Amino acid sequence: MGLSWRIAYRFLRDGRVQTLLIISGVAVGAAVIVFITALINALQVNIVQRTLGSQAHIVVSAPDLLALAPPLPRGTQALREVDARPQRLRSINNWSGLMRVLPGLAGVAAASPQVSGPAFARRGSAVRAVSVIGIEPALYRRVIPLPDDIVQGRFDVGASHILIGTRLAQDLGVRVGDKLRVQGAAGVAQVFDVAGVFSLGVRDLDQRYLYTGLKPAQALLGLSGGVTEIDLTVRDIFAAQDVAGRIARLTGMKAESWMATNSQLLNALRSQSLSSALIRLFVGLSAAFGIASVLAVSVVQRTREIGILRAMGATRARILAVFLFEGAAVGGAGSALGAAVGVAMVWVFNHYGPGLFNVAVSPALPLQAVALATLVGVAAAALPALRAARLDPVVAIRYV
Repeated sequence: MGLSWRIAYRFLRDGRVQTLLIISGVAVGAAVIVFITALINALQVNIVQRTLGSQAHIVVSAPDLLALAPPLPRGTQALREVDARPQRLRSINNWSGLMRVLPGLAGVAAASPQVSGPAFARRGSAVRAVSVIGIEPALYRRVIPLPDDIVQGRFDVGASHILIGTRLAQDLGVRVGDKLRVQGAAGVAQVFDVAGVFSLGVRDLDQRYLYTGLKPAQALLGLSGGVTEIDLTVRDIFAAQDVAGRIARLTGMKAESWMATNSQLLNALRSQSLSSALIRLFVGLSAAFGIASVLAVSVVQRTREIGILRAMGATRARILAVFLFEGAAVGGAGSALGAAVGVAMVWVFNHYGPGLFNVAVSPALPLQAVALATLVGVAAAALPALRAARLDPVVAIRYV
């Protein structure tokens, strides 16, 4: 193997112009792969974080109420029309038992009970329809990072403290420390102190959401001791649909994942992943064809040298190894250079780019690019190497 490598190095050094050109081509391809992959991965993470910043990965709620109709006799054709049953606000049966089970399921990272429903917020003559959300602060912050979205005041909800959105605060003219009267759909009203103002980055949510403690929300909505849903966060966000399906089968409850409620976003993320994969594929093919073409020309140029080596006792396997080493060397050197350039491009983007989001490069990404390019180089060298190994020494020495 040592002799094969020395011969391959000599061939590459003698054809240094061709070698530099193909290494440069592979380097450009590797740089594009590293930069585009890191950029698309960071873009997907940023989009998902912004989208899921105000919603749980999975929402478990009571199953929908279905209209009940008596069965028809056999052979009877149905001519009646059954109206859909209205969905009233109701609690999950045995939600405390579910809270003991759900956090222990595989894939589930945290769970938080919640009671939510419509209400009216009043200050003076100003009235706004709001969505009251009652939470357990210690559990809820593990599912939704609401404390990170507080722009005024502090994260404090309880028997007399509430959090409201920025748009709602503007509409009602409310500041931190002011009092706000909230009346639930059941007719129960209570006056709260505004402890903080949050901004979720979504106009409708900042205009409607109002967070309070679990017990005050239960009283306002007429659901004493009940919760309307259990919010879950999972360890792998792209496995949320599978986890939701398993929860629905185990509990009989309605379990909706963010993938089901944000199907358009999921399609966009899949399209981005497909685009990234296609870019890597075509860049890899371009590098492979470039390496193969250069080595094919090298076989033609080195025909006499190959014939002499064969005449001196070099086996077909050794000649084959020479050109495979050339392909591996070109692919490895070019990809290593390209990976470094790709990481540098990410650094430039983070420091001098638009600043919309930060791009992080996984340490495994450059290593994967180098390994892939090296394998591509070996694969691309296979055909030229086989051609060189099959040369007849007598014919090759005559060929000048």
